Amino acid sequence: MALSQAIPGVILAGGLSSRMGQDKTRIRLGGAALIDRAARRLRPQVSSVAVNANGPMLFERGEEFPVFADLGAARAGPLGGVLAALDHVRRNHPEASHVATVPTDSPFFPTDLVSRLGKVIDTPDRIAVARSAGGLHPVFALWPVALADDLSAWLSGGGALRVRSYLERHQAREITFPPIETSRGEFDPFFNINTPDDLDQAENWLWVLER
Repeated sequence: MALSQAIPGVILAGGLSSRMGQDKTRIRLGGAALIDRAARRLRPQVSSVAVNANGPMLFERGEEFPVFADLGAARAGPLGGVLAALDHVRRNHPEASHVATVPTDSPFFPTDLVSRLGKVIDTPDRIAVARSAGGLHPVFALWPVALADDLSAWLSGGGALRVRSYLERHQAREITFPPIETSRGEFDPFFNINTPDDLDQAENWLWVLER
C-alpha cells in the first residue's frame, strides 16, 4: 500500500509530568522548551503539526500550531491522546489515511521516523510503531484514521489503557531503529526525559549530538 504524502503529525502533550514536578512541555533543554524541540523535529517529516494538550500551550515566538484536548472529561492516558489525534485528523485532514504521533519528552527521536514507519504500512488499518534497543516506544507510531471508532469503543468499553495492549490487538508492525553512533559511544534516539536526572543526562549528550 502506498501511503499518501499527506501524513499529519500530532505531538502528545497531555501527560501530568508528576515525576518532573512541573509541566514537562515547558522544560528547557539547551535553551529550548521540549515542546518546541519536538515540533521542530517533527515538522519536516509530516504535512502539518498539531498538539494534543489538556491546557494552554505557549510556543516559541513566531510558531503557531493547533491545540486540542482529549475527548470527554475522563483522561485515558496516551491512548486518549491518540484517539483525540485520530478525531482531529478525521475532521481536519480527510485525505489522510494515518497520523504520526510523538511525545514531548524524547527530544532526539529520528529525523526519518515517519518515512521508515510508513514503509511497513500495507493495509489501511495497519499500525506501525518504533522500537530500539531500549525496547518498544508505543507512542512513536503511525495510527490509521480508520481505527478511530474502534479505539473509541475500546476505551469506552473498558479496554486496557496500556498502549501495548491495543497494539497487540491489532498486530502492529514494529520497526527497529539503530542507536546513534557518537564520539562517546552509542545513544538511543528514543532517550526520554522523565526525571531531573534524565534532564541532566540529556544536557550532557546534547553537545555531542548537535555539534
